[in-house]
Amino acid sequence: MKRIHVGIIGMGTIGTGVAKILLEANSPLREKLDTVPVLMGIADCNPDAKNKIALPPAVTFTTDANTLLHDPNIHIIVELVGGATIAKEIVIKALENGKDVVTANKMLLALHGSELFRKARQHGKSISFEASVGGGIPIIAELRDGLIANKIECILGIVNGTTNYILTRMTKENVEYGATLKEAQTLGYAEKDPTMDVEGIDSAHKLAILARIGFGVDVNCENIYCEGISKVELSDIWYAHELGYTLKLLAIAKKRESGLELRVHPTLLPHEHPLSSVNGVFNAICIKGSAVGDSMIYGRGAGEMPTASAVVADIVDVALGRANITFNTMKIFSGQCERVSIADMKEIKTRYYLRFSVIDRPGVLAKISGILGNHEISIASVIQRQAKEKGHVPLILMTHIAEEGNLLNALSEIKQLDVVKDQTRFLRVEE
Repeated sequence: MKRIHVGIIGMGTIGTGVAKILLEANSPLREKLDTVPVLMGIADCNPDAKNKIALPPAVTFTTDANTLLHDPNIHIIVELVGGATIAKEIVIKALENGKDVVTANKMLLALHGSELFRKARQHGKSISFEASVGGGIPIIAELRDGLIANKIECILGIVNGTTNYILTRMTKENVEYGATLKEAQTLGYAEKDPTMDVEGIDSAHKLAILARIGFGVDVNCENIYCEGISKVELSDIWYAHELGYTLKLLAIAKKRESGLELRVHPTLLPHEHPLSSVNGVFNAICIKGSAVGDSMIYGRGAGEMPTASAVVADIVDVALGRANITFNTMKIFSGQCERVSIADMKEIKTRYYLRFSVIDRPGVLAKISGILGNHEISIASVIQRQAKEKGHVPLILMTHIAEEGNLLNALSEIKQLDVVKDQTRFLRVEE
């Protein structure tokens, strides 16, 4: 049985899971493969990390990553440090030392993917990153290989388990955002500083990767529209539910004649949409292809073992020689993907949910609908409640498809009406 030697840099949650799989006595890898990946070394700056699992004498533990990076007997470096600075240095050094790289680092690839892919090609090595999006969901392989005969038209995804857990709890249990976030932190679903997750930044990084694989383009991640869930209010979830919609944080990519739409924001989906029933920490991604039509892939989007499963799958791809063939023959990994601009949010067209806080007097709806009409926005449905919020009544409108720039102009004008109080809330809709 042929052995291929692996070194893990970063012994956090995922690194520990990868080590567990590679060290498993009755590993399914030994049953299925003639070429078996063997863990040879682990590096972590925290010396106590070696105590997370029992390491056999043959596995080296070090606090110096260079020990593994310069070891000629290690063929694959698994980078699980995170971030985009030290991790980038590790990946470059690994490639320069003739090692293939496996990573779960979405930030690194979103910000520096093209540069690192060029570097890998120069050295005849590969970078594999299935675990960077969707945890245990094989979405990268699906887009790259399974749907290779398709022109991808649209990608809609719930790609962050933290935010999906929070929105699920808010929807199902009527728990306010702040209390739900604290609960998620207690359970380990949210970080002590949850900004990357709850403000949509993590989802935007993943969307940049999906856009590269799906559309064969390079984008400036900083130009992806990004809006998180920290300002979501329970009342909007209730009213939207009454109108037949469920709120999710979506990563959205659409190929338009006018350009590529890439956006992350809270989105209303019809109850019958398959993504509406994706709850808790689960992820799911819907893809529309020119040949296959609509498809969805679903599973655990985070966690030690699901994500480790995806990392080990990449390690096996390298061990079998598939990763190198794929990496060196597909244009998306050339480092020369076309850098495309992202469509301005003011140009997108969709339906909208609007919640106004208004004074309870005759003629209010007529004033608001008149301004909307002047900006080419028509109303599809209305909910008007007598119950007062802060002395005012909520007025909820669903629009037909409208251009966002027109909506923003209309809302700016409506804001000046003396009958409208507080800030108007709006949510985008995907059918």
